Amino acid sequence: MTDTTDDVYRDVMTTEPRQPATRDEQARHDHLYGELWAGGEISRRERRWVTLVCVGFDTDQGAMDDHVYASLNSDDISLEAMLEFILHFAVYCGWPKASRIEGVVREQWARVQSERGLEVTEWPTLSNDSLGSNDWEQRLERGEEEFRIVNLVDAPARNTPYQQAGILNFVFGHVWQRPGLSRRDRRFITVPCVGFSEAPMPIMSHVGSALHSGDLTHAEMGELIRHYSAYAGPARADALTRAVEDDLLGKMLAQH
Repeated sequence: MTDTTDDVYRDVMTTEPRQPATRDEQARHDHLYGELWAGGEISRRERRWVTLVCVGFDTDQGAMDDHVYASLNSDDISLEAMLEFILHFAVYCGWPKASRIEGVVREQWARVQSERGLEVTEWPTLSNDSLGSNDWEQRLERGEEEFRIVNLVDAPARNTPYQQAGILNFVFGHVWQRPGLSRRDRRFITVPCVGFSEAPMPIMSHVGSALHSGDLTHAEMGELIRHYSAYAGPARADALTRAVEDDLLGKMLAQH
């Protein structure tokens, strides 16, 4: 391990580096902290979103503990933003997995506070104001508008519970509009989430809309996928890469 790699590890994980036990562990360590986390194009905070999705989906307890702790202890991600991440993650990767992450956040937040010599207190009860409008027609109309803004296509019809209650009322009528995360933050959470879904349409939709909205450049998307590949594996990352390639091909054909 080089001093530079050690320093990056300390900055990212906010603990002293562990000595790799094998050559494979050494190679992975050098790749992660000598190349990936030290790279440009996207911020360390944005890399944390991608990593948290990966360790949360795989329910790797040790990795979840380490990366949630590092995210909070570094102050890259506030507690409020972390809790908003959990809600967004729940929508795209499942409520049971999100519940497990929330348990880890409770434990690691208490650890951070204790290490800083602060009193560990209960989280405050949230106001109902944070739930947004309870005028259902207004909420659905705003959900349709947000759907168009995020996905760059017309909103679906209100003719199934999934679309009316789920997509228009909750996902886009509420979650994507919550103020705790920026739309760019939500892109860095959603794209790796749909990568795990292995569902072609959501992958194509969210990769394409992230690029065409201007929220991410092609270089930034490439770096997101490179980071995702390191934590989720090349096979899962290939689906995101193909979506970018198909998007570029479609753009070239449209120009001719």
